[in-house]
Amino acid sequence: MVGLGALAVIVVIVLLIVRPGAASDGDGGKPGGSPSSTSSKGSTETDDTATGDPSATCDPAVITLTPVTDKDSYAAGEIPMISMKIKNSGAVACTYTVGTDAQYYAIVSGPDPIWNSRDCQTDPTPLTQVLEPGVELTTTPFGWDRTRSSTTTCDGDRPQVAAGGATYRLSVELGDAKSASDKPFLLY
Repeated sequence: MVGLGALAVIVVIVLLIVRPGAASDGDGGKPGGSPSSTSSKGSTETDDTATGDPSATCDPAVITLTPVTDKDSYAAGEIPMISMKIKNSGAVACTYTVGTDAQYYAIVSGPDPIWNSRDCQTDPTPLTQVLEPGVELTTTPFGWDRTRSSTTTCDGDRPQVAAGGATYRLSVELGDAKSASDKPFLLY
C-alpha cells in the first residue's frame, strides 16, 4: 500500500511538470490558459505514508511560494514565461488547492499595477494536490504578452507596456498563501 501511495504521488508530480494535453502558450498572453492544471478537475491524490495525514488541509503558513520568470531580462519582442514554485515547508504531508482557479499572478512596475492573471482568465481548473514536505513543485510556465490587463479589454487589443530597460516585478499567490518576495525582471 505504501509503495502504491508513493507511486501515485510521483505520477502526480510528473503530470504537474509535464502536463500532457496542455494548451500551448500561443494564446496571446491571455491569462488562465493553463498555468498548472493537470489531469482531472478537482481530483485529490491520497497517500497513507507515515509522513502525516495527507487528507488534512495544509495551513497556508507552511506553503512557500516563489515567483519564477524564465529569464532576468527580455529583448524587444521576447515574451516572458512566468510560473510559480510551490513547496510544503511543514513537517508532514497535507493537501492544498493548487489549480488555476487558486493561482494568482500579478505584475507591477513601481506602484503601478500592470497585469494580473484573473482579469481575463478563462476556464479556471480546480485541483487539490497532496504536498509532501520539502518537495518543490513548479507550475507550467505560460507567456505574458507584455500588455496591460483589465476586465474591460479581454476581447480587444490591449496597450503594450513600456520597455527600454523598464523594471517589472512578478508576485504570486495560491489561495491564502502569498510569495514573501517578488521577482524583478527587465523589458527591453
